Amino acid sequence: MKSAHDLVVEAKQTVQEISVDQAIQAIQTCDVLIDVRETEEYLAGHLPGAVHMSRGMLEFKMASNPAMQPRDLKIVLYCKTSGRAALSACSLAGMGYSHIQSISGGIDAWMAAGHEVFKPAQPTFE
Repeated sequence: MKSAHDLVVEAKQTVQEISVDQAIQAIQTCDVLIDVRETEEYLAGHLPGAVHMSRGMLEFKMASNPAMQPRDLKIVLYCKTSGRAALSACSLAGMGYSHIQSISGGIDAWMAAGHEVFKPAQPTFE
């Protein structure tokens, strides 16, 4: 029986992972930057310009959004460390998307490299 780690290792063998440095250029030229983390993670801070589609809802959100229908969209994915993004990339490839990249190391590597993270203002109730 395969573990979650086994599935991620297999996914990373077929996914185009890019470094944080390569991600800067890829983000500038992609059609959509997708954060596949959970809602709480996204709200705590995300890459500027990223849209949120959690790993569990990704396929459904892609299928139901007409703007996401073209299978030649240039897609960049990320999560916390890159496991969920790799699994997401495999799933999207299975749906016929052909230009998918995953940021190696995820948002953790992005922040470790000193790059900007957008943190939405939290409401106050005072």
